[in-house]
Amino acid sequence: MFDRLEDLVRRYEEITKELTEPSVVNDQKRFRNLMKEQSDLQPLVDAYLEYRRCQETVLDSVAMLEEESDEEMREMLKEELSDARKRTAELEQQMKILLLPKDPNDDKNVIVEIRAGAGGDEAALFAAEIYRMYAHYAESRRWKVEVMESDEIGIGGMKSVTFMVTGQGAYSVMKYESGVHRVQRVPETESGGRIHTSTITVAVMPEAEEVDVQIDEKDIRIDVMRASGNGGQCVNTTDSAVRLTHYPTGIVVYSQTEKSQLQNKAKAFALLRAKLYDIECQKAHDAEAEARRSQIGTGDRSEKIRTYNFPQGRVTDHRINLTLYKLDKVMNGDIQEIIDACIAADQAARLSKLNESE
Repeated sequence: MFDRLEDLVRRYEEITKELTEPSVVNDQKRFRNLMKEQSDLQPLVDAYLEYRRCQETVLDSVAMLEEESDEEMREMLKEELSDARKRTAELEQQMKILLLPKDPNDDKNVIVEIRAGAGGDEAALFAAEIYRMYAHYAESRRWKVEVMESDEIGIGGMKSVTFMVTGQGAYSVMKYESGVHRVQRVPETESGGRIHTSTITVAVMPEAEEVDVQIDEKDIRIDVMRASGNGGQCVNTTDSAVRLTHYPTGIVVYSQTEKSQLQNKAKAFALLRAKLYDIECQKAHDAEAEARRSQIGTGDRSEKIRTYNFPQGRVTDHRINLTLYKLDKVMNGDIQEIIDACIAADQAARLSKLNESE
């Protein structure tokens, strides 16, 4: 591990030097790539340099203790030695986590698809609430949310909604939300006051660039039509809505949120690329079944991951056995504590697997 860290420090120093060269500064693409590489290496390099300083402190303190006879001074050195050893252990764990293989999609924007499951109108109402929860969370992270497709019902619910979240590292965080979300409460539509259980599914897909997925025009049927449902001026009077049918997979995507047919077509293709890329990612995970099972957030989409119990005001994430009694805050977008716990559990599982293989 330490040989690799030394190599990374040398690489970091090389990048820092290159970034001052006029030829690099004038080449914007190369400059951006180097800045990105430097930014990725920075946390690891900082941790390793601090680790080396702590190691020096440990060696110096041990040497001074052997020579020091003054009891008060010895106590100070012992305390300094203890602190340095503790910090060294913390940094070693931190560096192991930073050295874990990074998901190549982590820096990408995401497309999130929420669908009402069992529970009829109540499931559709809950789907709309979960969409708002993610919208509030994205706002707190200063990410942009853009609806790509939605199928609303008259009482404020959504049978389905698909939206893009644009922001640095969106996939690295949002990927832990994929799966079945379950709600337990007395529905507004229930007159008897009985608690019902409804479900929705959430699929989080990394945004795919054209270089990630090649789509053959012969495999696509493009239909244009008038948008339906509520909308602004012109929405229902022009053929602006676009539907794409991908013959090889049977995937159908639809976009009508924009007034322009070109804009809707671009959104529909972005969604189709994401779905096709997601299929390839799922195949890759299936090929590494054991690794997939050991990771949080990359499991089966049919897995029940979380329960929102309204009568008791609690949220339980079943993957990590975490229960929080702050349902109101969670539904208002305060989900960082849950996501942080999922990230920590994922890292712990991958570290354990790495240690077993060594």
